[in-house]
Amino acid sequence: MIHLFSKELFTQMPIIGIMRNLPGHHIETIAKKYYEAGLTCLEITMNSPDAATHIAALAESYGGKLNIGAGTVCSMADLEVALRSNAQFIVTPVINEEVIRACVSEKVPIFPGAYTPSEIYRAWELGATMIKLFPASDLKPNYIKEVLAPLDFVSLIPTGGITLDNFTGILARGAKGVGIGSGLFPRDVIQREDWDALSQIFSRFAEKHRAYLKL
Repeated sequence: MIHLFSKELFTQMPIIGIMRNLPGHHIETIAKKYYEAGLTCLEITMNSPDAATHIAALAESYGGKLNIGAGTVCSMADLEVALRSNAQFIVTPVINEEVIRACVSEKVPIFPGAYTPSEIYRAWELGATMIKLFPASDLKPNYIKEVLAPLDFVSLIPTGGITLDNFTGILARGAKGVGIGSGLFPRDVIQREDWDALSQIFSRFAEKHRAYLKL
């Protein structure tokens, strides 16, 4: 059964975990720990080994429980592979107008990468579901708030440099979600197969978001 992107899952925990070049034989274990911690959205980048295989497997195993997406989709060829693998959402690092239009046509959520107000507006104008604000690592604290003052109709997902310490502050400035890679998937923890430590990392993010919602 093919499952569609769940807005409800995203809204309850708007953190997209970005899995890039992780050991293939650990991906199922990592996804299981991620789900058990209460996180809801996983992205596998298309420039990872066997990305299509892993997307298809997780979409089959966790359909309806996790949103499984394809990231680093840079071309129509990437998009076609991702969609054949049943990716439930698409993330790009750039504005590829053909990819955005194709996703809009297929009614697949698309989060294209943009940085400047003009790029953000263009992505929205093309039909982007939400916009990946990238790279976010060097943004000034008020950048998001200032961009959203005139562009309050767009939904931003800052990605790059997002950590446990700063992600709720970014949400408080108006972001609708965040994309997190190394902050969620430390290579040293995964390499030594310390699944308890990884579970604790996932749980800290989930618990901090729940606490943020109660403020």
